[in-house]
Amino acid sequence: MSRETHPVGARSGPEDASSLPGLVRRHDRDRYQTTLFAPAERHEALLALYAFNYEIARVRETVSEPMLGQIRLQWWREVLGAAYAGMPPRQHPVVLPLSAAIRELALSRAYFDRLIDSRERDLADAPPASLGVLEAYAEESSTPLIRLALEVLGVRSVALDAVARHVGIGYALSGLLRAMPFHAQAGRTYIPVDIAEQKGLDPGDYAAGRAGPALRAVVHAIADVAGSHLFAAREPRGEIPRSALAALLPAVVASRHLARLRQAKYDPFAPGLTAPDPLQIWRLALAALRGRF
Repeated sequence: MSRETHPVGARSGPEDASSLPGLVRRHDRDRYQTTLFAPAERHEALLALYAFNYEIARVRETVSEPMLGQIRLQWWREVLGAAYAGMPPRQHPVVLPLSAAIRELALSRAYFDRLIDSRERDLADAPPASLGVLEAYAEESSTPLIRLALEVLGVRSVALDAVARHVGIGYALSGLLRAMPFHAQAGRTYIPVDIAEQKGLDPGDYAAGRAGPALRAVVHAIADVAGSHLFAAREPRGEIPRSALAALLPAVVASRHLARLRQAKYDPFAPGLTAPDPLQIWRLALAALRGRF
């Protein structure tokens, strides 16, 4: 991930790449930037959440077989169990602040469990059977994190459940489209089987990074679903408290990527899409200033 210049009012000064802010900034640039618009006293708790998410999301990429991945995810389940049982946390740069956030802010255990369960499904490497299955995966791997971020920000409102769900799905689907070149190179696919068959996708084109008409049609279909979720999330915008914005700002990132994808005529391998948006931090700042996402 490239390093960005902070906007006025953001944290400044050197950051150790191994520190909590450094880890999230390097590996999850999007969410790192959204934390800059949260109250200062909530920064560390948000960063701990996002670092935890990074740790479980990367398990599939760091193991050679599913059993090893299950062992690593079980380690995180035990970390959570210790935190909720009031036991001393393990000496780990993510575990320590995460355990503190769980205890101090009474974060919901069920959301953490759902995130880990979704990453366990990654270990199977099987493409989703349908677009509906892909949406369900997007929800389980993203929405609980947004709900935890809302809890960190002190926002616990049933009225925001639908908003969080739509932002989570839209952001996750956009992220999967953005990661398509990486997944193709790694021999993995999140393209739903039903959409691939309907559009006549040649798996060889996808594996080779060739964006023919069929692949573009597939990407277009997934992007449309992502966009519809982001649109639905914004319908009750006037009812969203400003205190919730930092948790919902990933919607700004997702919308921008979908716009860039449209400009590239739905070619997920277009070279320009791999470069980070240099204006992203300013787009987030403007959205926060306007009280929008």
